Amino acid sequence: MSELSSPVPRDGIPLGEPTVSVRRLSVHYRVASTELGATLTRRDRVRRRVGLPRTVTVRALDDVSFVARAGESIGVVGQNGSGKSTLLRIVAGLETPTSGEVLATSTPTFLSVNAALVPEVSGLQNIRLGLLAMGRSPAEVDELVPDVIKLAGIGNAVHRPMRSYSSGMGARLRFAIAAAARPEILLIDEALATGDAASKERSEKRMAEIRSTAGTIFLVSHAAQTIEEMCTRAIWLHDGELVLDGPAEETARSYRWWAWNVAKGEDDVAADVLEKCRARLRATLVRHEDPKQHIPRHSPAS
Repeated sequence: MSELSSPVPRDGIPLGEPTVSVRRLSVHYRVASTELGATLTRRDRVRRRVGLPRTVTVRALDDVSFVARAGESIGVVGQNGSGKSTLLRIVAGLETPTSGEVLATSTPTFLSVNAALVPEVSGLQNIRLGLLAMGRSPAEVDELVPDVIKLAGIGNAVHRPMRSYSSGMGARLRFAIAAAARPEILLIDEALATGDAASKERSEKRMAEIRSTAGTIFLVSHAAQTIEEMCTRAIWLHDGELVLDGPAEETARSYRWWAWNVAKGEDDVAADVLEKCRARLRATLVRHEDPKQHIPRHSPAS
């Protein structure tokens, strides 16, 4: 497993005890394929005899391990299909891994761009419904509503039906509802991809508040710059493999350099970037005590 090289991130919030331990996590599944040229397995030959297509194994995640600590904001970068969303869904307990395990100190709060809200009712009604669904009492909901409205920053639109919202307005409202409870572990999957500078600043401030009270945040984003600006640490997944884990700025820039070379057709340079990142990761691997001793309360992937 790997950790940050420094016990205190750049914004000065100290790191606490482990909150999430991902141990040798793999997610493999088989899908139909028309791929030619590959060696047929015995199973493929049987399927072909009965008129079924051959199948291939997809390694959505492959032997991924790391430890997250209180006070960290961990970005997850990688190209489409690299396993970012799968990782968050496993940590949230929404999917079951093929092998490995996830241990967490509490039930994570999962927020995705597709998080369910009721489109036919107003944003205000959705705020109340969302907070109640998170286990808040009616009295607590009344107390939290003004804070959610302020954080969402959608103005009078809070009184309109959700179906009238832009994607950015909906994303900001979802984040505001999820962040209102100051969860110990918050998982954000592309739900902060849109928004103006003011909403971004409000989101960053709230994320810092969560971390300062011993919270841990995971943020998946295709925008490496967002990870660089909003996170203290980042992990880079490539075809389900963890290739780099370190300070957010360093990891995000390495990923951006790789992606730029891929876009330019510089495949050899891109391959060299990947190999150097793998080597850096191997060099920073350290041994830990059994995380089960530190994280006994909740296992979302069990």
